[in-house]
Amino acid sequence: MKGTVGELGEFGLIRELTSRLTSTPAVRIGPGDDAAVVSAPDRRVVASTDILLEGRHFRRDWSTAYDVGRKAAAQNLADIAAMGAVPTALLLGLVVPAELPVTWATELMDGLRDECQVAGAAVVGGDVVRGDTIMVSITALGDLRNHDPVTRGGAQPGDVVAYTGWLGWSAAGYAVLSRGFRSPRAFVEAHRRPEPPYHAGPAAAGLGATAMCDVSDGLIADLGHIAEASKVRIDLRSGLIDIPTQMNDIGQAVGVDPMQWVLTGGEDHAIVATFPPDVKLPARWKVIGEVLNPSALPQVTVDGAPWHSVGGWDHFGETE
Repeated sequence: MKGTVGELGEFGLIRELTSRLTSTPAVRIGPGDDAAVVSAPDRRVVASTDILLEGRHFRRDWSTAYDVGRKAAAQNLADIAAMGAVPTALLLGLVVPAELPVTWATELMDGLRDECQVAGAAVVGGDVVRGDTIMVSITALGDLRNHDPVTRGGAQPGDVVAYTGWLGWSAAGYAVLSRGFRSPRAFVEAHRRPEPPYHAGPAAAGLGATAMCDVSDGLIADLGHIAEASKVRIDLRSGLIDIPTQMNDIGQAVGVDPMQWVLTGGEDHAIVATFPPDVKLPARWKVIGEVLNPSALPQVTVDGAPWHSVGGWDHFGETE
């Protein structure tokens, strides 16, 4: 569709966006009413919200609108899965300038819709308003399906630490893009469109995971949340962490130790969890450490020592 958002108008834009959506059996009432109705057989709803701001979380010269939609949905739906829940629905709050092409907004919605379909969820409603900068606000919902939620506070000394998904790929892709390149494509695409292992969250809950989160701010930072909530020390073994050959090549080219990306790079949305030591984990889970009694303050160590290199994401910090 040609033209701008301003030319189409609020209600025309809403009609255009919602016409692109699909549904799921969990959606009883979708877009078009005062609110959506989503079934919650478990009688508990898992909810998470996030904001992506242009210039801070995405750049239009690096990512298409479709990429932004996939990424916005993925990082919220991953939070649902990391609680051991099954994603069911997503709500969109969209702020856009009037001069934005309508096609950018519709491609964003296509990305949201398609990522929801990967996770088994659906976009069920939202709101659009005019603003000076593009902002995408997402609220995701999920169903525990009669299981207890897996929080950050249940890790026990003796547990193993394992992850599934990708680690460091998004950070390596960011490093490539920051230097004006577009390849290796797999790492650039990992930054533009993360691929969380949604199924792994509920599966981990079924296996008896004691604590869990997705890796959004960096492996050490996110495991630090588990260590603090569980009042334990977590020790990672660098020798157990595989680094792909291409990531090593990128690191050599840009002068960065790729282990830095693996340990402190976020936005891959891998699932990391702690499990009792006698649990037999499927092959897709990689054991990379163990949970110990805290020697002093709860913390995460690497090969027995604190990791002092800068990294991890803090929205109000000076570094990322």
